[in-house]
Amino acid sequence: MTTVGPAQIYPPSWTTPAREAEAVFSTEANLTMNGEFNSVLAGAPALGHDPLDDHIWYYNGTPAACTFVNLDFVMPRIWPNVSAPDLLVSGPNVGQNLGPFLYTLSGTMGATYAAVSRGVPAIAFSAASTGGQRSYEWINETTASGYPDPATINAELTVKLVQQLISATPTGERILPVGYGINVNFPTITSFTNDSCVEPPFILSRLTGGALSDIAVYNATTKLFRYGDIVGPGVNICINGDCSLPGETEVIESGCRSAVSVFTVDYDAPIGKNFSSVQSKLTPLVQKETGLKKRSIHLNEANQRPYPWRHE
Repeated sequence: MTTVGPAQIYPPSWTTPAREAEAVFSTEANLTMNGEFNSVLAGAPALGHDPLDDHIWYYNGTPAACTFVNLDFVMPRIWPNVSAPDLLVSGPNVGQNLGPFLYTLSGTMGATYAAVSRGVPAIAFSAASTGGQRSYEWINETTASGYPDPATINAELTVKLVQQLISATPTGERILPVGYGINVNFPTITSFTNDSCVEPPFILSRLTGGALSDIAVYNATTKLFRYGDIVGPGVNICINGDCSLPGETEVIESGCRSAVSVFTVDYDAPIGKNFSSVQSKLTPLVQKETGLKKRSIHLNEANQRPYPWRHE
């Protein structure tokens, strides 16, 4: 296992959610500020590892950039004989990432999408921000109520789902098909005070269904805008997949349940009546061309490696 995470709190230029999902690499060779919770001090290299564990790395970039640094720099140096990882796990994030709108903005999903784009199976885990953003060193074995810390429970749930996938995958097979990923969201864990939600079951869901988009809300006093939420039709229509499944937003809103959504990174519209309608409106200006040469899927000389397989 190799852990690669952002080294510090994002600088002001990164703070918009859209940038969190991008692959933004460090422009400085050394950190210009301390890492969050002083985990890494200013002046340290932009890329480095825990002095006590060289399998725990940090990089001063967005989560997607960390994924690429892991795949193309860190892993080849730790495991030079391993072609690629069997699985990338992103998170658990502090804060849920529900629905197709956040799918395009979330740093947690950005790291996952980056891995899937490279042919690496990946899962994003996001949890309700119970207890807020805290250092792992502040996590107690038990809470005042006697139950494990919510962060510990979220970590245990993450391991449980990952282990399920690994144990169900025969040796030599991929954990997930090429182009597939999974988005997992955990509900609010109540172990700070009680045990009403400490073992949420995993429910199969879809990205759409009760999903939110944004609206611009104007404040006449400050003359500034802020965002608000709206259930947008464009992120709730079922076009692909099993339309009988509940939306992941609906699963989380229903109570103590974890939502598990399987997605692909193929955004092409499916063949059907709607596609034909759009195609006919584009004709004759837009033509159909079937003779173009397709780019072959292979690694170039610099860093391209075969698709990953499960290692025993």
